[in-house]
Amino acid sequence: MTNKPRYAEASMEAMYRIFTVPEAPGSTLGNIDQKLSQDLAGFLQEHIVAVEKDPEELQKDFSDSVIPEKPIFVSDQADFLMDKLVAQSVHTASPSFIGHMTSALPYFMLPLSRIMMALNQNLVKIETSKAFTPMERQVLGMIHRLIYQRDNAFYKKWMHEPGHSLGSFCSGGTIANITALWVARNCRFDRDPKNGFAGIQRVGLFGALQHHGYRGAAVLVSERGHYSLGKAADVLGIGRDFLVCVKADARNKIDLQQLRDKVAELKANKIAIIAMVGVAGTSETGSVDPLDEMADLAQEIGCHFHVDAAWGGPTLFSKKYAHILKGIERADSVTIDAHKQMYVPMGAGMVIFKSPSLVSSIEHHADYIIRKGSRDLGAYTLEGSRPGIAMLLHSGLKIIGRSGYEILIEQGIEKARTFARMIQAEADFELVSEPELNILTYRYVPAFVKAKLAAASAEEVDRIHDVLNRLTKRIQKNQRARGKSFVSRTTLTPEAWDRRRTIVFRVVLANPLTSHEILQDVLAEQRYIASTDTCSECMAELHALCDDRPLHAHAV
Repeated sequence: MTNKPRYAEASMEAMYRIFTVPEAPGSTLGNIDQKLSQDLAGFLQEHIVAVEKDPEELQKDFSDSVIPEKPIFVSDQADFLMDKLVAQSVHTASPSFIGHMTSALPYFMLPLSRIMMALNQNLVKIETSKAFTPMERQVLGMIHRLIYQRDNAFYKKWMHEPGHSLGSFCSGGTIANITALWVARNCRFDRDPKNGFAGIQRVGLFGALQHHGYRGAAVLVSERGHYSLGKAADVLGIGRDFLVCVKADARNKIDLQQLRDKVAELKANKIAIIAMVGVAGTSETGSVDPLDEMADLAQEIGCHFHVDAAWGGPTLFSKKYAHILKGIERADSVTIDAHKQMYVPMGAGMVIFKSPSLVSSIEHHADYIIRKGSRDLGAYTLEGSRPGIAMLLHSGLKIIGRSGYEILIEQGIEKARTFARMIQAEADFELVSEPELNILTYRYVPAFVKAKLAAASAEEVDRIHDVLNRLTKRIQKNQRARGKSFVSRTTLTPEAWDRRRTIVFRVVLANPLTSHEILQDVLAEQRYIASTDTCSECMAELHALCDDRPLHAHAV
């Protein structure tokens, strides 16, 4: 427990000290700083408590809404944070934390992050960012080149050209996707002075639809598309009902025939198609849509083609696996999150535009800060004030390099394939979606249940699936609470089970420190949890449904 905080008197001298005088080396904050610098992994392992605490218990530590009248000592606040916040944080860097898209960070990111924070640059305007603005433009150029492979002359001309930009940095994939579709919407309903149309920027969506004779506007995407696209549809005024979700096929990729059918349906109903979105690494299964074929269709109907590659984009670093993203180079815009598979701290997203002039459709200016003709990147971003996090990606690209990222990407994909083989070799597990990149899904299905399912009626399969869904939830929640390892869960509708609602474990293998032994331990722990009292009710139901009398009697 933390001690009761000590209060000091507020004074100008005290305020001056907290802006100018660092904590002494032997102080609480000084000790934390030293330990973090010497051994980040060890610090996290030592201070993050593995066993989960009930959320209602956590709330008690953060229930006081009164701002203290007097300042407390820095060391007391540091003690509070260590005890109440750090200890109960999620150990996302742990090699057994394989359930989400947040992973370990290279050691050099911490001291470089401190430099970035100390400089406190604001990328909205070159007057508050100076060298950071050209550096951010360089990074956008480097990622543009990774995707589009233009020649030196192209980047020499456009990378730093005022009034143009090869992309936008932002806080993550959500803002990147919204920005891309914002550009797509504005380009679709651009100014038409000859016909008296001032552009959607001036008259809004209703005015644009009215001028062009449309009854609505839509965006097309696979049913596996990220939830941020629903936010984009809401924010951009087209409405969530007009984010048209197309069925995925057995491989969790967009069904091209269904896509063509939806295009024809929208046209027949006088709905303007603003954009088509291909997904390169779906959040649930890591699947990659047929980007080349989608680009063909987008070109055929004349709409913006956006690729959400927030997760899978860095696959382009790999000569061996880049072909999986074939067609991404034809996209008008691409989302990539550096805080995912480029191992940068949270808050680093990007949208890259094929044409450097596309951003002019969302350009905004203000006389006091962002003036026309300047190199300010704030003119083309949804967010205004932004930190200089491009510095960290710049460092990753230089220190890790293309070949380093290639190694990281390939080990993740190959580890996922190895884990899939492990699952298939186990009598009590079922692989639900095979990894195309480094995400896969599976579930615990006892051998006697598999045997029953192979010959069960549709009604029996429904009942067994219902119990398996509850069993999967219980195993996943219990494994998370135990704190040794973590996998997430999601719900799919696999064709193999006639589109039945199927709750599955979801694993993301991006942490290079995750070993094959850890993966074996994850399966062993799940098998053990299934045998405990936590899951006894579900297991008893399965034995009864499968008429597995000897095992059922043993379980009871």
